[in-house]
Amino acid sequence: MIQEIQKQLAELIQENHKGSTALFEAEKALAEAEYALDLAEQKAYIKASGTVRDREAIARLESGDLRLQRDLRKAELSRIRQKIKSIETASMVLATQAKLMGQESRL
Repeated sequence: MIQEIQKQLAELIQENHKGSTALFEAEKALAEAEYALDLAEQKAYIKASGTVRDREAIARLESGDLRLQRDLRKAELSRIRQKIKSIETASMVLATQAKLMGQESRL
C-alpha cells in the first residue's frame, strides 16, 4: 500500500512539473494577447474621428476579437492554476496518508 502511495506521489509530482511549464506558456500567451489588444486599440483610437467617447467606442469595437482572445487566455491561465492547486492538494493528502500508514506500521 505504501508503494502504491509513493507511485501516486511520483506521478503527481511529475504532473505538477508539467503544470509549471504549462503555466509559463499560458502566462506568455496572455502577455502576448494583452499586447496585441493594446496595440490594436491604440491604433484604432488614433485612426478614429469624433469625440473622445466615439473614438473609444470605435477602438473597442474594432479590437473586439482580440479582447475575446485575451479573455480566453485569462481563462486558460486560471484553469491551469486551479489544476496545479488540485495536484498540490492531492499530493499533500497522499503524503499525509503515507505518514499515517508509516506510524500505524510501527505500532
